[in-house]
Amino acid sequence: MPIAAQQGRHGVTGQAQVPGIDPGISAADRSLRPGRAGGRVGVTRLVLTDFRNYHSARLDLDPGPVVVTGPNGAGKTNLLEAVSFLSPGRGLRHARLGEIDRRDGTTQPGSMGWAVAATVETRRGMVQIGTGRDAAGGERRVIRIDGEPARGQAALGERLGILWLTPQMDRLFLEGPAGRRRFLDRLVLGLDPAHAARVAGYEQAVRERSRLLRDGPADLVWLAALEEAMAQQGVAIAAGRRDAIERLDRTCAEADGPFPRARLNLVGTIEHWLGTMPALEAEERFKAGLAQNRAGDALAGGAALGPHRSDLGVVHGEKGIAAESASTGEQKALLIAILLAHAALQRATRGEPPLLLLDEVAAHLDATRRAALFEALAGLESQVWISGTDAALFAPLRPAARFLSVSDGTLSETSF
Repeated sequence: MPIAAQQGRHGVTGQAQVPGIDPGISAADRSLRPGRAGGRVGVTRLVLTDFRNYHSARLDLDPGPVVVTGPNGAGKTNLLEAVSFLSPGRGLRHARLGEIDRRDGTTQPGSMGWAVAATVETRRGMVQIGTGRDAAGGERRVIRIDGEPARGQAALGERLGILWLTPQMDRLFLEGPAGRRRFLDRLVLGLDPAHAARVAGYEQAVRERSRLLRDGPADLVWLAALEEAMAQQGVAIAAGRRDAIERLDRTCAEADGPFPRARLNLVGTIEHWLGTMPALEAEERFKAGLAQNRAGDALAGGAALGPHRSDLGVVHGEKGIAAESASTGEQKALLIAILLAHAALQRATRGEPPLLLLDEVAAHLDATRRAALFEALAGLESQVWISGTDAALFAPLRPAARFLSVSDGTLSETSF
């Protein structure tokens, strides 16, 4: 398989862009490092192949903070995006897999598509993850964990939690609900790794039902089976979201510090039903609604009813205003507050906190909140990847963080 071949090649060849490259970790080495109770969670080795503007890059790291700086377009976000692919989904850009391949004609010999390989230190042990696009499978993603093919992307969520904040999310509260649903499901996934499989199964059933309704005449038996699957998976998704957001809302409400208290709620028909009736009754009502809406869904495409129509509501607790009515700086502060609260909640729920990827996080933060953020990050028990154009802004992290500079897909140690 392409991932295995590329991991193996990097073990013996390739140019090291940063000093201190680890040529590989054997199974015997892994058995001698079973993970440290109470230790910091983080990536200790990262290898990129033909990933956007990175021809080949390898990093040997401590699980402490990583600060990546450089000019716009140099590859800072690309590096954080590569780390985000150690979790289920389409990464922090929500990109199509084919868009990530290096396109300048200088791919590695024998390369079939981009690849990311990492060694991750967790509290349950060291994990090796390899993932990338299988060019023979188009948009098919290949995943290997500790050298073995993974049964699906959900297996990544079982090993590691990852959350991110990007400049595109600065408008999360102002734009349509699709981005907020992705953010919501990322929060749920951190607390319940099985959520990814439920969402994938539900979306597959929605697509198949839409195809049957569009192409017609529909196979009524198969159509009913798909609606049954949608009802079961959809109610489970809504229930998982309700549980996670209720717990996260309580955590946010109890938080102290300079960041605003975010209050969270769900807006959705299925989620509302679950507050008034048992899950089995909600399933039957959902299934009946799908059958009743077949004609309209056939004309409009998709499904008018379901958790894919739900939304995440956020309120600035102290001011009592919806997030979309807050200032740009307050919206950024609300997002940071949610991520920090979620990190604490995931640690309490799963025994270890998530990795945080903070792309251009200093934007829209004043000096007071920037200092408060750095203080909070220093107290986390997991690795944080931070990017920005000016390394001086991150000087308070200097004693504990690894500082890297990036220029046109080439990494080097930052000199001060």
